[in-house]
Amino acid sequence: LERQVDCLMARTFSHRTLEELAGNASVPIVNALSDAEHPCQALADLLTIHEQVGDFRERNIAFIGDGNNVATSLALGAALLGASFVIASPHGYELPGDALAKAAAIAAKYKATVMQVTAPEKAALNADVVYTDVWTSMGQENQAQQRRRIFQEYQVTPKLMALAKPKAVFMHDLPAHHGEEIAVGMLDHPQSVVFTQAENKLHATKSLLELLLA
Repeated sequence: LERQVDCLMARTFSHRTLEELAGNASVPIVNALSDAEHPCQALADLLTIHEQVGDFRERNIAFIGDGNNVATSLALGAALLGASFVIASPHGYELPGDALAKAAAIAAKYKATVMQVTAPEKAALNADVVYTDVWTSMGQENQAQQRRRIFQEYQVTPKLMALAKPKAVFMHDLPAHHGEEIAVGMLDHPQSVVFTQAENKLHATKSLLELLLA
């Protein structure tokens, strides 16, 4: 592959696959998604937050739902930029402990915090950003019914959004499931920036490729 391309973006279930690629290739290897992280999504998310909210210092980013790869990368990215991050998840679906500890240690350097809580209301209160993702990710389809039952109290609704700051924005990395992680109409909510966020995936990834290939 490295004889045919200048850069390789790999979207894979196992993070170990990316590590093997990076260990054997002479061209840049980009994590386009793995079971551990989703850093390209985080770049688009952070670009969107910067455009919509401004400086990251003293900002509060709330994630409602599964402590998955998207949440992990967003927590680490937010911490690196000095924002506080809080995620509300059911017991057993929290952020991985090592990721939580790493993000918290980074955030502390900027006098920010990274927290794991159970109640969605606690996370959303006074947030500048309210973010959610699907309850069932790729490879978890056999858990879908169980996850719908466990996560039913973790739906982002206009009522939950009202707990955030008046100028807060709502984000989702798409595709979304109305009636599951979001109430019907949330994608078109006045505070939704979801489609701007989706557009920014293009711009963030182009910038990343330029950085790697320049």
